Amino acid sequence: MKTFDTAPAPHLPARRSVRAVMGWVLGALVPGIAAHAWFFGPGIVLQIALATAFALAFEAAMLRLRGQPMRPFLTDLSAPLTAVLFALCLPPLAPWWLAAIGMFAAIVVAKHLFGGLGHNLFNPAMVGLAVVLLAFPREFTQWLAPAGLDGALPVPGLGDSLRAILTGALPPPWGWDTLAQATPLDTVRTLSSQGVTLSEIRGAPLFGDFGGRGWEWVANFFALGGLLLLYKRIIPWQVPVATLGTTVLLTLPFWLLDPDLHPMPLQHVFSGALVLAAFFIATDPVSGCTTPRGRLLFGAGVAVLTLAIRRWGAFPDGVAFAVLLMNCAAPWIDAHTRPRILGEGKAP
Repeated sequence: MKTFDTAPAPHLPARRSVRAVMGWVLGALVPGIAAHAWFFGPGIVLQIALATAFALAFEAAMLRLRGQPMRPFLTDLSAPLTAVLFALCLPPLAPWWLAAIGMFAAIVVAKHLFGGLGHNLFNPAMVGLAVVLLAFPREFTQWLAPAGLDGALPVPGLGDSLRAILTGALPPPWGWDTLAQATPLDTVRTLSSQGVTLSEIRGAPLFGDFGGRGWEWVANFFALGGLLLLYKRIIPWQVPVATLGTTVLLTLPFWLLDPDLHPMPLQHVFSGALVLAAFFIATDPVSGCTTPRGRLLFGAGVAVLTLAIRRWGAFPDGVAFAVLLMNCAAPWIDAHTRPRILGEGKAP
């Protein structure tokens, strides 16, 4: 017989603490982080460590300035989760000061200046990412080729990665001109604008079965973690289903019409940060929608805006900006999709 956890009388379902929820989400990110480190080197682990250190430092400073208790908020894991989500969107060898600037924007501006945990209008990790992406676009062109790619140098080890992050220097045989590669999304965008067909583009070693080589496996492992969160009912199903489903439904007709001009739906899904956003970012209960229909509209909106930015915007991915724009719309969507109260609208 299946049993359920309950609280004391009146036997309502036991509520999860903030720390427990954040811990589950962090644990669900581990498979994707491991895949990222496998294909693109240990630099991502160093970025996570740096971002977490800066996030906790800024969190402690703001709690002291606001006269808030330290221990409950420093140990609720919300700041480390923000740091991890931010770091996962950085190139593995991005300079250390990107993490400092991004965490200042995320923790100080997007979180505490709005009132702290539970009061932020925008997703803090995406605010931090948008700030550094707009201010330092050159640093986001220094992505690494995946491990095992034909003709590519092996990814730097832990010591060389740390040196590159802290000093910007790479020892031989690496050099930024030979090591840095465009992402699959950027490659498709650039070559398509030059008249190269998608069948020719996808014939390059950089691409795998659906998305970019390595990138699609990272997305798969993030999806596994997201499915765990759905199973544990940590996140609502409406947002990831609407985000990924809308992406497939909107891109499928165009791909069927001309597969040499329009990427296949699974290429959109398994390239970039769309899977990460669908399960771990757009599902933020504070900056997202709270009503069931609102969550469906929120997820669909993230998908539509991401595809629009990928097609016509200045950035090859655009997930961060799509989430932030939908954060603006979330209160309005909730106001117009809340369930009707029994008897509402009837004359007294």
